[in-house]
Amino acid sequence: MTSAAPPQPEPEVADGRRRRGLDNRARIVAAMIEMVRAEEIAPSAERVAARADVGLRTVFRHFQDMDSLYREMAMAIEREIRVIIDQPLESTRGPARVIELIARRARAFEIMSPFRRASEAFRHRSKFLGTDYARLVTKLREILERELPPEVARDPMKLEGLDLLLSYEAWARLRRDQGLSVDQAKAVLESAARALIA
Repeated sequence: MTSAAPPQPEPEVADGRRRRGLDNRARIVAAMIEMVRAEEIAPSAERVAARADVGLRTVFRHFQDMDSLYREMAMAIEREIRVIIDQPLESTRGPARVIELIARRARAFEIMSPFRRASEAFRHRSKFLGTDYARLVTKLREILERELPPEVARDPMKLEGLDLLLSYEAWARLRRDQGLSVDQAKAVLESAARALIA
């Protein structure tokens, strides 16, 4: 005598569970992003669960470990940043395009800054965060080479100098270590870029 198959949930019930699961996952990621934006560099799973208003078991039902949650957060922030850096430039002249790149990167780097600090603190425990950042650096370099005037892009000294000037590391030093405002940091980079291109 064969045993009867267990009853399957009604489609509406299954859909409701799936929606709740997706909602919980999104709330967990949003909580993690909010906490890191608020300068909580390495929030614990317990703190994330409390912020998302879910149980600790729910966090680990959706994420195998904190590294996978960091990965999901990094992917969400990368999507936000790509919207900014992938937009076509409006300026038509070479130097003006570089100035526009600086303004655009300033916006992206300000969004990225707390997450970059978190990744620096957590990188020794994460196999993902260093790879994510390396991919972004490569993308930024490709955009720079594409948008520079050809004669500047072909000059290795100018290209490497501009790549450094327009990097996150340069931005972080001006903002965090030298204490400049966003406008002051942009002005410094614009002045240096114009001198390098000239």
